[in-house]
Amino acid sequence: MSLDGIFLARPETIGAGIPLAVKDLFDTAGLATTYGSGIFADHVPSQTAPAVAALEAAGYALVGKTNLHEFAYGTTSENPHFGAVPNPAAPGRVAGGSSGGSAAALAAGIADAALGTDSAGSIRIPAACCGIVGFKPTYGRVSLERCWPLAASFDTGGPMARDVAGCEATLGHLVASFEPVPRESLEELEVAVAWTEVAEPLVRERVETAAARFPRRRVVELPFPDRTVYAPFMREVADVHRELFAQSAVSYGEDVRIKVERCLAVRDLEVERGTRLRVEYAERMSEALDGFDLLVTPTLPIVAPPFGAGGTGDLDVRESLIRFTFPFSALGWPALALPCGAAEDGLPASVQLAGRAGADALVLAAGRLLEAAL
Repeated sequence: MSLDGIFLARPETIGAGIPLAVKDLFDTAGLATTYGSGIFADHVPSQTAPAVAALEAAGYALVGKTNLHEFAYGTTSENPHFGAVPNPAAPGRVAGGSSGGSAAALAAGIADAALGTDSAGSIRIPAACCGIVGFKPTYGRVSLERCWPLAASFDTGGPMARDVAGCEATLGHLVASFEPVPRESLEELEVAVAWTEVAEPLVRERVETAAARFPRRRVVELPFPDRTVYAPFMREVADVHRELFAQSAVSYGEDVRIKVERCLAVRDLEVERGTRLRVEYAERMSEALDGFDLLVTPTLPIVAPPFGAGGTGDLDVRESLIRFTFPFSALGWPALALPCGAAEDGLPASVQLAGRAGADALVLAAGRLLEAAL
């Protein structure tokens, strides 16, 4: 398939090693790094982000910097400056965002591993849309030095691959302390299942079929975060863009410009209340999952939407696409997106496995077993 829209920069020569696609949010010395923005179209860093350097040192070979939603602030990767990322698994549908190019490179078979970031679902949403695997580690585990921020206390770097083993291997090189844990059977795990009733009928069916592979499971009533919990996220976005936006607002794409304007208008009282409710949400979720090892939910309530869905793309579908992913970004918990069969229109459905902070190895081990069972 055409690579148009997937890569924003490629090295002149590609070395030997595991082909690696890197979201163009991470700096790469001597290779253009745009952050998905036309403002930085000619930006060439002098240093490489530590996460990228660690993978290159481990034997990964950079094949290209991947396209993304502008400044990583969006769920569709329809980029007005560099073109929309195509979805190899679903032509005419979005690749998801903001790490859309990384997912597309994997789905197209032109990379075997990819590096993305996730602040509200930006690894898991494109993984679900493109039918690949994406893992958001526990907050703070992967270095985001020399990576353009979106919302600092939500931002998380993580691996993407075509299978769980690929994510597990990549994470091992990104996090020196990470060690996989052996798991022989899904029967060992106490699993809570939630939110499937909110998904489209075939997505729900595929996710519940996947959940049924866990013999010791129970459907639970699980809260969503109060909408005000998003206010601290918006304030952090505003703080990143305040000066640049004042100078260059006209150079932002329409949907990101509208969102940044909304972020700049968030009031201190909303941020204070949202920060308090975020802490309370963590307490409520911990109580709700007492006695369980893992949680199973849909990754998305729908399959990949068409380009320009609703007329304005991300502005129309964002709330739906982050509904099941944002909670774990707010919590800082690890979460894995795993394809689980064809759903509406024959497009990929995705199941999400999540665990408490620090349970990265358990989530990945369970994902490996579930993947094999499916």
